[in-house]
Amino acid sequence: MTNVQASASKSSRYILAATAVATLGGFLFGYDTGVIGGSQLYFTEFFEFTKAQQGWAVSSALYGCLIGALAAGYIASTFSRKNALIFSGLLFAISAYGSGIPDTLTELVIYRLIGGIGVGIASMTAPMYIAEIAPPKSRGKLVSYYQLAIVLGFFLVFVATYFIGGGNTTELTPEQLEAIHTYNVEEGWRIMFWSELIPALLFFILLFFVPNSPRWLMMKGRDAAAQKVLARITVSEAEAEREYNEIRESLHEKKELEKVSVFSKSVRKILLIGITLSILQQVTGINAILYYGAEIFSNALGYGPEDALKQQVLLGAVNLIFTFVAIYQVDKWGRKPLLIAGTTGMLLGLATLGISIYFDRMGVISLVGILVFIGSFALSMGPVTWVLLSEIFPNKVRSAAMSIAVGAQWLFNAIVANTFPLIVGSEINDTAFNGALPYFVFAALCVVTILFAWRVVPETKGKTLEEMENLLAVPEAED
Repeated sequence: MTNVQASASKSSRYILAATAVATLGGFLFGYDTGVIGGSQLYFTEFFEFTKAQQGWAVSSALYGCLIGALAAGYIASTFSRKNALIFSGLLFAISAYGSGIPDTLTELVIYRLIGGIGVGIASMTAPMYIAEIAPPKSRGKLVSYYQLAIVLGFFLVFVATYFIGGGNTTELTPEQLEAIHTYNVEEGWRIMFWSELIPALLFFILLFFVPNSPRWLMMKGRDAAAQKVLARITVSEAEAEREYNEIRESLHEKKELEKVSVFSKSVRKILLIGITLSILQQVTGINAILYYGAEIFSNALGYGPEDALKQQVLLGAVNLIFTFVAIYQVDKWGRKPLLIAGTTGMLLGLATLGISIYFDRMGVISLVGILVFIGSFALSMGPVTWVLLSEIFPNKVRSAAMSIAVGAQWLFNAIVANTFPLIVGSEINDTAFNGALPYFVFAALCVVTILFAWRVVPETKGKTLEEMENLLAVPEAED
């Protein structure tokens, strides 16, 4: 092995290790938001919630996510990407413990809000941190590991809630099923929340051993520290020097750029693209399916509560498998082709699910529709949105711009989660659509997403973050 090869291997391992720690934030994102899918079946019954109260209990964390995402820009810019992630890890741990102890809706909502703030901070900061330490040729794959961690978190929490909820119940007597259900209503949902404590504490501890982002260090005038980090994440002194000069030029090349803000004309168009992409990721229905999947399986598709938990494991497995496909294709196929192809699959899956419910043909075909939708999302809107958000914004405003875009994502996530049970229980859904209305709405929004991706979304494959500033720049108007 030559010196260059040895250096490349060493830097790759270092980047991969730092990426793995940062992606634990994505894992906790998936775990924390996914745990609600199984637990809400039982705490809704425990507290005797109305549909509106159920929607508030499920969506409350998402309003915390909105707060966290909006605050993350300031926190990550002022205190560093690394310290922002450390703070989010602490919030995850507090929420994981606290969500399992409440005896009232208010207590549950408070701890879910705390966890949501942690998710919001991590969801904005982790992919940005990864993008800022990753080499251009593998940045798409490395940022996609964040999405992989999210779906892995979803999958493992579905497995955890399945086993905590009683595991395989097909051979049990009605009396045994009733006993398991009673236990889950009284205690099981609390243990589901507490299971998050282990990854939360692991994330918090490991973050103390990762480096700061070199771009953040240079924004704070700590050039010597940035050069040390660059030396560890590049394969040669020449590459480290070239990247250092590119970052410095991006930050300081023109005096008037000092006045550029996230709302400047040069940033406005790309910010609007990021916000719109974030909103479309949510309003096409992914989190309605993930949060209420157990209820959909239980009510719409006729599974019992404990069997519904088992179907969620299948859902999580499909999500995980297709995320692997996206990871190994996003830097080959490009962002736009994956986005368009995957959203088309989402449209077909939702249409299949909606039609099967509308014509009372629920069963295997409905399950296939859900799985096609989930797999297609995992191939496209899931990872590609995070990759694009981490890439398209200029260095000087990246944290603020991502904060706004991710904040919009969480706002619409919360709106969808809050309104989904109300739409499902509405009279028009029952009388005019036979229960299929929300899935037809999601399908229509997939059409909007396909058109938006085709006409507006830029292709960013293989470009450095600094090169994309020139590609996407809109010149400021002269006075």
